[in-house]
Amino acid sequence: MNLLHGLDLLSTFVFALVGARVAADKRLDYGGIAFIAAIASVSGGTLRNIFLGLKPIWITDPSIIASVILAVLITLVFRRVTRIGKTLLIMDTFGLAIATISGTQLAFEQNISWYGAILLGLVTAVAGGLLRDVLCQLEPVLLHRETIGTSTLIGASTYVALHGLGFADNVSAIAGGLVVIATRLISIKFDLHLPKFEKK
Repeated sequence: MNLLHGLDLLSTFVFALVGARVAADKRLDYGGIAFIAAIASVSGGTLRNIFLGLKPIWITDPSIIASVILAVLITLVFRRVTRIGKTLLIMDTFGLAIATISGTQLAFEQNISWYGAILLGLVTAVAGGLLRDVLCQLEPVLLHRETIGTSTLIGASTYVALHGLGFADNVSAIAGGLVVIATRLISIKFDLHLPKFEKK
């Protein structure tokens, strides 16, 4: 298993687990929980691959589907509904970092420009969570708090910069991921966010 495949698999599982817990919190039925878990976990990677002219990874790799099923089973077996708290927030942040680097790295492997790689890292990381919130009738976190998009852009830019300076992929990936995690957690702790539009 190479680094890229490992990142895809891990981010899929994390996003599926968070999506399943959010759906369970909204009291959806088992089918709804499975659907939200799937949408939350594979949407970003699917869009990334479509933009790159590649097949979505879940079509060719059954382990991606298996990770979604595992996340749903864990949610259903333990049953306890956990409202969005520290554990889920940390898991979601971890998944965000992994997906950001996964999207950015794959773009580079396809010889995409540096700015295209950054944007694909953003799409990979945030698309699933955005669709999850919309389908669960929640105000999308991406659009109003926790600087999800900002942390993703900074992390992807870090990876691109280190890659351009000749650092090894593993080093660039770890550094970029840590930047995503640090930026988001600091923004949450100190309630930092982009300016909001205020009516005069």
